[in-house]
Amino acid sequence: MKLENVARELADSIGRNKVSTATEDLICYSYDVSTYIKRPDIVVKPETTEDVAAVMKIANREKIAVTPRGSATNNCGGNIPLQGGIVIDMVGMNKILEIDKENLIAVCQPGVINGHLKAEVAKLGFFYPPDPQAMDMCTIGGNIATDAGGPQAVKYGVTRSYVLGLEVVLPTGEVLRTGGKMIKDVSGYNLTQLLVGSEGTLGIVTEITVRLIPMPEARRTMLAVYDDLTDASVAVTRILDNKVVPSMLELLDKTSAVLIQNYIDSGYPTDAEALLLIEVDGSKAEVDTQIIKVRDICSSCGAREVRLANTPEEAEAIWAGRKSGFAALSAYKPVVLPEDCTVPRNKLPQMMRKVQEVAQKYDILIPTFGHAGDGNAHPHICYDPRHPEEIEIAEKAIQDIYKEAIALGGTITGEHGVGIVKKELMPLQHPELNLRLMAAIKQIFDPNNILNPGKGF
Repeated sequence: MKLENVARELADSIGRNKVSTATEDLICYSYDVSTYIKRPDIVVKPETTEDVAAVMKIANREKIAVTPRGSATNNCGGNIPLQGGIVIDMVGMNKILEIDKENLIAVCQPGVINGHLKAEVAKLGFFYPPDPQAMDMCTIGGNIATDAGGPQAVKYGVTRSYVLGLEVVLPTGEVLRTGGKMIKDVSGYNLTQLLVGSEGTLGIVTEITVRLIPMPEARRTMLAVYDDLTDASVAVTRILDNKVVPSMLELLDKTSAVLIQNYIDSGYPTDAEALLLIEVDGSKAEVDTQIIKVRDICSSCGAREVRLANTPEEAEAIWAGRKSGFAALSAYKPVVLPEDCTVPRNKLPQMMRKVQEVAQKYDILIPTFGHAGDGNAHPHICYDPRHPEEIEIAEKAIQDIYKEAIALGGTITGEHGVGIVKKELMPLQHPELNLRLMAAIKQIFDPNNILNPGKGF
């Protein structure tokens, strides 16, 4: 069937106001934060699970590619419609359906913005910890697709740690329900956790059940300043060795601190080699004890200065710079590739040194900051695509960085996903048997390979 006929059938099935082939819409849905661009043929904006199921039945019958899309803040090309076809925009399904105070559960649709869910449950004294940097823009559905993390993952874990149940439309149009409100369930394979992190290749999430936790009573923030990047990296592991698990433990190298301070006055010293930004939370007594312990550990590891925030405003000033990191780098270079290598925590010093060596080797700007508490470094490859030689250098630098991460027992992605950008790196990390099993799972869920094809493998 011709695509214009498919568009007509989709409009007749779910409503003409939910289907578009207008050129301006197709252009808007052709890109995400990655450097890839590919225009779809049809854009669909469903409002219900039934809408999504109807779209998938038609697409599966006609063997037309379907690319799920949320806010498109992902930077691995996961939202790019490589084969054209249909982009299905889930942001309109954005209702919080239930906050169950008795069971500490929230149920929502995939288009709910992460920060909105956090704010709504906080009004009732609850806490939803996953906090990607784009949490004021990214959707819960997108967080599930990539198993998104964030600064608080060091203590609270990533998205999958909170997902208890899903409603998912399969590529065939069938509706699958997994899990529910129960905290424990070991009956059969854990399909919920299989779907979390599958990057929209196995099904389209239409409803999510997540667990909540009580809001911590208190929190304190500090900034530690180092003249040696290795000392700062060692302090990270020393803090955890001393049985303190901060709610956030972030590392910025000198280049990052300079560019951020030039962009927004966060009070970051620009002559230091590294900064540690640390938050502890819990009961007031626990927090008061832990922040002093962390201060003393940082000093013993060579910090030349330790600043304790004494007010919420001082704490917010410390974190404001970190939150604006990507924007600061983007203001300096036209293209910023936020890489996502994660290594065992005790290997972080080696990983940070390797990034510096790669930057020097290729004479390229690679500011690095990230979630040091869980070994997740974010080297940011900065270049100008108007100079072809810079593109080539950037690609070589990325290869060197990920080869080192794998050599240290790490991964090519801790929270951003594989998408298009990293699929060629998958064999570096995964043996052939692992890849064959993953491909077989994809085949079972999606026999016609129509759902987000070309991603991950």
